[in-house]
Amino acid sequence: MKINIKTIIAFLLAGAASGIISAQNTYSGYFTDNYLYRHQMNPAYGNCQNFVGFPALGNLNIGMQGNLHLSDVLYNIDGRTSLFTNPKVDAAEFMSHIHDKNRIGTDFKVNVLNGGWKAWGGYNTVGISVVGNVRASLPGSLFSLLKEGVENREYDIKNLRAHAGAYAEIALNHSRDIRQVPGLRVGAAVKFLIGAGSVDARFNDARLVLGKDSWDITANADLYANVKGLKFKHDWNHDVTPAREYVSGAELDGFGLNGFGLGFDLGATYSWRDFTFSAAVLDLGFISWGESHHASTDGTVNFQTSKYVFDVDSDDDRDAFDEMKDDLTQIYQLKDMGKAGSRAEALAATLNFGVEYELPYYRRLHFGLLNTTRVDGPFTWTEFRLGATVRPVDCLSASINMAAGTFGVGMGWMLNLNLRKGFNLFVGMDRIPGKLAKQGVPLNSNGELNFGINFPF
Repeated sequence: MKINIKTIIAFLLAGAASGIISAQNTYSGYFTDNYLYRHQMNPAYGNCQNFVGFPALGNLNIGMQGNLHLSDVLYNIDGRTSLFTNPKVDAAEFMSHIHDKNRIGTDFKVNVLNGGWKAWGGYNTVGISVVGNVRASLPGSLFSLLKEGVENREYDIKNLRAHAGAYAEIALNHSRDIRQVPGLRVGAAVKFLIGAGSVDARFNDARLVLGKDSWDITANADLYANVKGLKFKHDWNHDVTPAREYVSGAELDGFGLNGFGLGFDLGATYSWRDFTFSAAVLDLGFISWGESHHASTDGTVNFQTSKYVFDVDSDDDRDAFDEMKDDLTQIYQLKDMGKAGSRAEALAATLNFGVEYELPYYRRLHFGLLNTTRVDGPFTWTEFRLGATVRPVDCLSASINMAAGTFGVGMGWMLNLNLRKGFNLFVGMDRIPGKLAKQGVPLNSNGELNFGINFPF
């Protein structure tokens, strides 16, 4: 199956920029024995050994999540892969795979340098990481419009959102037992953030009504681009009444750091008999962005276009995509509002609540239930993860778990080899991606990979 990934990703984000500020962790390791990076999910966790991470490979996280999959928008037509806009794809069949809110995103977190050591009455870690994320939330009415074209007289598209961000993170963590309360351990981390860039697109409303010979369009949208050296490109649209200048694209003239921020992680664990209860809140904080560019409809605007848009009947994917891209600009014609000054953006907070049970007759086997919730407006998600971990020998542990939540049901696993002195290797997935295309691209948009090499001492 031949897939042009650039085309697919561009299509999913068409009409919007993209991204969100959040971090990717591998929750299959939350209850895994001797997993050195549990403190990133709950700062109260410590390790029984000191360690340093292999530069850039100490804890590598790459993942994507969503309820809209590539298999939902790609179809095999006459032996080749085509977009859903191909006229041979049945509209009813296609729309049966579309949700009211369709979300997709990618994450990566590269731990450039990491280390941990026992000192000052507890356990300490320091980490330098690069984090990047892309998120998009696309209303089902947009896909109906793109597929059905002028078959319907009226379309109401609300809350098309996209957000992208990239930043560097320097994190310092300390955890310790509370002697006055046996079984209680607490931890906290402070994170210093250096922003590379952020784009926040809020396409709040678009109402299209087909008149006798034109579209009547009502639109409301804002786009904030916090990227140093960015410049908007402009063009004139003479197919609307009245004719108007709009932002047709962007270009970069140099690049530099453009933001600073601060974040905190707080966590606690409590052991009682054969149970351990844990709770944590991550990424409480913000980034203050410097140079900011604003494009907007400047409130709610009304205009007309005589172009009958969104009537794609070409079976050539490139022509279909180009036409969709051009037609979408007819809905949101953003005006360059100039520089908007600095802008503060909250981090996406994550809540983790867990309970672990250690089998009393075989202490090397334990079971865990974890709830994770990311609080982030239209990109908020939650999941429950139930799993088991076994450590048959001191140097090897294995975990397997099932997850269910906003992005459906999936299975995760982790293998962790820790020789305690000299070498540690782990590999795992929060979600097994399932069927792959010939190029190795997963057709399901849920899949995460965690890999790391470290040196304990």
